[in-house]
Parts: sequence; structure tokens; C-alpha cells
Amino acid sequence: MPGRRSDIPTYRELLDRTDAPPGSSWGVFGAGDQLGTLNFLTEETAAHAARLVRTGRRYNLDYPLNTFVPSLSGTRPASVHSIFANGPNHRDDWLDSFYLQSTTQIDGWRHMRDPIYGFYGGVQDDLVVVDGPDLGIQLAAEKGIFTRGVLVDLPRYFEGIGRAYDPMGVTFIGPEDLDAALAFHGVRWNTGDVLVLRTGWSGHYLGMTKEQQAEHRNNIVSPGLDQSKEILAYLWDNQISMAVSDNVGVEALPVRPGSVFFDANEPKPGCGMSHNGMLHRPVIALLGLLLGECWNLDDLADACAADGRYEFLLTAKPLDLVGAVGSPANAMAVK
Repeated sequence: MPGRRSDIPTYRELLDRTDAPPGSSWGVFGAGDQLGTLNFLTEETAAHAARLVRTGRRYNLDYPLNTFVPSLSGTRPASVHSIFANGPNHRDDWLDSFYLQSTTQIDGWRHMRDPIYGFYGGVQDDLVVVDGPDLGIQLAAEKGIFTRGVLVDLPRYFEGIGRAYDPMGVTFIGPEDLDAALAFHGVRWNTGDVLVLRTGWSGHYLGMTKEQQAEHRNNIVSPGLDQSKEILAYLWDNQISMAVSDNVGVEALPVRPGSVFFDANEPKPGCGMSHNGMLHRPVIALLGLLLGECWNLDDLADACAADGRYEFLLTAKPLDLVGAVGSPANAMAVK
């Protein structure tokens, strides 16, 4: 199995940097790097992940487009699918209003900038433009996400230890929770793993009535990763390549009161969700770690519980769209 890379500084060492923003991985993987933690994906990690396949059973981790309509973010209208024919024996189609992060998605490096230091790697704002290649999601498409996924099933873990848990309530998940859940599931981290965090949020939300969903969208509440430097250290020091979840943002919502990432002087956005205080900014802009949101994890979780194996081959293929901010995940687990 892939060993831990010894040439990577600890998060504590990242915080002490003077040659780059403190707490950033800028330049750790080489001058001008734009892949961030996807650098933890190697031929060795891919070969190890392929050897996890035993039954060949495949689990679709995507929800259909327009599943979360009206938009959870408040800024993305539904996609409109049209079909046309160029003769009686031909069909073709197109999409209008196709928001790349509207359903099961991967947030790319362009999705968030740090309020002080800017985009990952110091890429200048004027380079983050349509058709510009810097930090575009096409970099992830070219790299290819083919690695070991590790499921942390929060509902089953908390039920197993007899602790109350509400998938529609706020629970701030810290490093100690993740380690305890891993021990409960009988699995450990390897370099290049994807953290697959099941909160149960999506399944419960989609089971609500339209009226209940509308009420919830006005004040989204969800378990997820805590807004803390300890979580940043955990993700980095365990050499996680990507973190994905079945909730709106991987992290807990609403943001923890007094979040260390909150800027009291930042104005509220004109529309949609405020990102002030969120973990998104340091995770994406400083560490270069991509996030996946609204993944379909319930069937996979049932399979892991049935066979007792919480590790699997995980694949994801973002759209090869130069300069895109994010992409549908096109994700699958194979056991």
C-alpha cells in the first residue's frame, strides 16, 4: 500500500512559513503548481485502489441534474434540456442554463479565493477568466481522479456508539470524531485517499415535502466538518487528496459562531449564500484541496455496512472544460 510521503511538511510547519502565506501549500509541490493535493494521486495510489475491487459492483455517486431545484445556493436556476432532430432517424440535444455546480459537484480551485492572499498558488485575479487555463477544472480532468475512497458514515457511527445524531441538525465534526469513526469502521488513512463523508443530509432533504424543503433552504442546517485549523491540519497531515460529502458544503452549516475564518468587515453578498467564516476558503485557496458536494452516498453506505469494508475504488471525471470553476462529479465507487 502507498506509504506516507516523508517529503511533505506538516501543517504546523506550513503555519510557520514566511516564503508563502502561512498555512498554505503554495509551492510545496513545485514552483507554479496548480494541482494542490491532487499531487498525492500517483500511479502507486491508483494501482493500490484498483486492487480493492473484489466483486466488481458499481455504485453511482451522482444525483441526476436538477435534483436540487430550486437551488440550494439561491443563485442557480434549473437546467433546460432540449432535443432536436436533423431528419427522422437522428436525434441531438443541448442544455441551457447549465450550472456546473448545481447538483453532485466538485468545487475547483477557482471556486474560492482567500480574502487576503487570493487564489491558490498566488494566481492573479485577472487570470481567472473564461477560457483562461489557470486553476481551471480541466486540470483535474487531465490528472484523473482514480484512487481509494474511505467512507465515514456518521449516522451509522453515532448510532453504533449510542450518541444522538440529527442529519438535519448542526454537528461540528472534528479530528477526534473522524478518527473514532475510522476506528469504528475498521479502516485507516493512506496517502491520496478521498474522504467520503456521509452525513445523511441529502437523503433526508430529498424525502421532505416541497414546503419543508423551501423552509429548510431559507436556513440550511447540516452536520459537517468543523470550521477550525485542526480540521485543516487533519486533512493535510493525513495527505487527503479530496474531501466529498452528501451535504451542501462538506462543512457544517451554519458556520460555527466565532469561526476563526470569519471576517467581521466583509459585506454580505447581494444574493445567495454567504461564505464568510467557511472552511471552503482555506481548504481550496490555501491548501489546494478540492471539495465535492451533494454526492449520492446512501447505496454505497448500505453496501459498506453489509460487507464491513469501508474502502473502495473511487473514480471521478470532471468536465474537460478549460477555465471552468467546477464540474459535475461523474463519480463512481467500485467494490
